[in-house]
Amino acid sequence: MTLFQHADLFEGVADALPDRLAVICGDDRLTFAELDRAANRLAHALAADGVRPGQHVGMQLYNGIEYVTALVAVMKIRAVPVNVNYRYVENELRYLYDDSDIVALLFDTEFDERVAAVAPEAAKLRRLVAVGGPTTVPGAVEYGAFVADQSDARDFPPRGEDDHYVIYTGGTTGMPKGVIWTAKNILWGFANPTYEPPKTPEGWVAHAANSGQLIMMAVAPLMHGAAQVGMWIGWWIGATMVFVRKFEADTVWRAIEREKVNSLTITGDAMAIPMADALEQNSYDLSALFAYVSTGAIMTGAVAARLQALLPNVIIMDRFGSTESGSTAQATPGSSPEKGLRFAPDAPDIAVLDDDLQPVKAGSGVIGQVARSGYIASGYYKDAEKTAKTFPVVDGRRWLLTGDLATVEDDGTIAVYGRGSQAINTGGEKVFPEEVEAVLKTHPGVFDALVTAIPDSRFGSRVAAVVQLRAGATTESDLDAHCRSLLSGYKVPRTYAFVPEMRRSPAGKADYRWAKETAANAAG
Repeated sequence: MTLFQHADLFEGVADALPDRLAVICGDDRLTFAELDRAANRLAHALAADGVRPGQHVGMQLYNGIEYVTALVAVMKIRAVPVNVNYRYVENELRYLYDDSDIVALLFDTEFDERVAAVAPEAAKLRRLVAVGGPTTVPGAVEYGAFVADQSDARDFPPRGEDDHYVIYTGGTTGMPKGVIWTAKNILWGFANPTYEPPKTPEGWVAHAANSGQLIMMAVAPLMHGAAQVGMWIGWWIGATMVFVRKFEADTVWRAIEREKVNSLTITGDAMAIPMADALEQNSYDLSALFAYVSTGAIMTGAVAARLQALLPNVIIMDRFGSTESGSTAQATPGSSPEKGLRFAPDAPDIAVLDDDLQPVKAGSGVIGQVARSGYIASGYYKDAEKTAKTFPVVDGRRWLLTGDLATVEDDGTIAVYGRGSQAINTGGEKVFPEEVEAVLKTHPGVFDALVTAIPDSRFGSRVAAVVQLRAGATTESDLDAHCRSLLSGYKVPRTYAFVPEMRRSPAGKADYRWAKETAANAAG
């Protein structure tokens, strides 16, 4: 019997579509049957090495066939995949290795120096597997040697729908936390919202088997939850998934052209802007592309409009959700941070809760938090306090509080103002960074911008902007005049810090800790 568990469903799809390509990354490609056998070998190797159900396996890898294989293999033996941010330096890795309790780690040899420095300090980490060639890390075994003598047979014990899946997220204001999902909940929480999923696992497999050939691309790195989820979603409709090893806009467009990609997902402006720049500078055959979707980070309206002008025959979509909530809502026409974010909920278990954790009435104007119940995450790994605060039980119903402040319009759409934890209180007025960032990025001289709060002796906090300019002579006065023409005075940045390159995660998430420090230094 097939279960709502990633490996179970994957095996069903592999049996139904053995010769269809499952994954492409550069020159590497595997059919579903080939990927299944490769994952079986790695799964047997991990199990033989002592990895047991429920234990955590880390992946400190760039995109590649080995990352995809590892995700499937770990789920086959009921272990738990853990994404490791490949940009982390030694101190951050020291925290993550310890917090996640990983017992095995697959890592790219480009990270040899960092792994060698930190791995000996991780109490539970006992197996290191190097991907990409010879390694200098003491005690590590090369991937090829690790799986060389292993069986490719599919002979694993039964699995469970409560098997765990962990995605480490955050780090914009503090160290990341591991978001725990059960296999069934994450499958349903992130289910493709464009159709009504079948009610049974067998139905999911049949749907994939009967779907037409689609080529989909997750542009974000697999160490980001959006790319992992996008991969599974693609397979549940029988799609071939395309990746590039590292994000570079021209490389992405060349892959889309070469592989005839139909649909792609990105994460916000940090990817959309350089991709739009590349479209203006180069020519690509994108005749197969029909959908361009941003998820995990919001696209500003100016950037979306620019892309739409460059891709007139492509549907540009913006989705709202989080690692903890799953796929939550679709942006309504005209929605943007500049004009106001408006989203149509995907499911009836999505609401806005007021300060008393009661649903906000449509049209009341009351501001609360976007919340979801039903198929949501279980909590945060080793953080009971944060779990209790973020996942309260109200009248017997368990909710996730996303932290996004919003109200409900008369027509039931949700108007989102921004993340409450990032809101700036300046002289009693509340400013949402997303709105100011969006306005700054409509200036032709601005490539990227982050807005944060820094201390102010008069107003408590002041609005400060960290800005990466395009080539040109844009000045602070230019940006001030631009913002004052579009924003109330109290929202206009009073401090600017100009940087040669914005610091974001590989998936485009803002690093507000760094932005705050940079802005404070600029203010003196």
